[in-house]
Amino acid sequence: MKVVVVGSGGTIGAAVAAELDSRHEVVRVGRTRGDLRVDISKPDSIRNLYEKIGSFDALVCTAGEVHFAPLDQFTPEQFEIGLQSKLMGQVNLVTYGLEYIRDGGSFTLTSGLTNDDPVPQGSSAALVNGALEGFVRGAAIEMKRGLRINLVSPTVIEESLPIYAPYFRGTKAVPASEAALGYVKSIEGAQTGRIYRIGWSRESSN
Repeated sequence: MKVVVVGSGGTIGAAVAAELDSRHEVVRVGRTRGDLRVDISKPDSIRNLYEKIGSFDALVCTAGEVHFAPLDQFTPEQFEIGLQSKLMGQVNLVTYGLEYIRDGGSFTLTSGLTNDDPVPQGSSAALVNGALEGFVRGAAIEMKRGLRINLVSPTVIEESLPIYAPYFRGTKAVPASEAALGYVKSIEGAQTGRIYRIGWSRESSN
């Protein structure tokens, strides 16, 4: 299969690309590095990306930004970072990609645990992650041509603890290689409309 990995330069994206590389044609895409470049916060950049890629069998997105800050200090512009990048960036990858994806193909997006297991300063992340879960469930029942869509919701990644540990005290981390298995299940499996929670569960977060 021809698999597009958006965010391949990041910790999770690199692990996903490495896991798939031996079995598939992997197209690595990033904002500043990779086979191709894209800024998912800009619709025109996504359109240009697909024009260069052409037809493909699966797309994974592990990219997307959100802003962390105390709620009483959040500005509308800071909320827009997550809305335009992690949320609408991934939504647009799907809607624009429908023209190029082959029959039976799949989309796999990325959220996170903060909408179920909130953390201080994470209200924007919770907002975006919850919206992504709703989008995937809604989109799954409208997919035609045998297309599938799933979402991977990983816990905090071990390799990212130097940056994110202050936000996730007491949360069990997993290595990126373990998180990558959720994306492999989505791409090489047969399920659709699923949320793959990697390294955590709703039961353990309550």
